[in-house]
Amino acid sequence: MKAFRLDDLEAERAANEGAYLQFLRERNMSVGLYALDAGESDPQRPHRQDEVYFVVSGRASITVGQETTQVARGSVVYVPAGAVHKFHHISEDLRVLVVFSPPEA
Repeated sequence: MKAFRLDDLEAERAANEGAYLQFLRERNMSVGLYALDAGESDPQRPHRQDEVYFVVSGRASITVGQETTQVARGSVVYVPAGAVHKFHHISEDLRVLVVFSPPEA
């Protein structure tokens, strides 16, 4: 078993001064913590993997392809491989668990 505490992951991500911290990598998936502060821009580009976002905290909008929706704590969003997507209008610091399948390269 592998178990993680969100507070510890956030501290490690911040210490590494990056927006993304991959903390689990297995044969069929990888999982990371993605952080964007209020007002910040999301620099993402499409990925070769399917993704699932689980919003842990914060508020923003996300656009996937031509569709836009609001997200907040508890929101889950699926992004198919190759889809153009970005978080925007980030009104509260955003913390998101990201699951990639297959694992992010």
